[in-house]
Amino acid sequence: MDTANKKSRGLYWLLFLLSVVVFFLVYAFAGNFITVTLPFVVYFFAKALDII
Repeated sequence: MDTANKKSRGLYWLLFLLSVVVFFLVYAFAGNFITVTLPFVVYFFAKALDII
């Protein structure tokens, strides 16, 4: 595994964690809009695990 792939996976892990934080913030203040954040959470998680 080359370093560029490791860097991008690290970025995707960071973006996944950030999107989870945003998910909970949206849930706390505007609960009915959490479905807007779900695609980001799932996408960044799948990219971090190198599934897609």
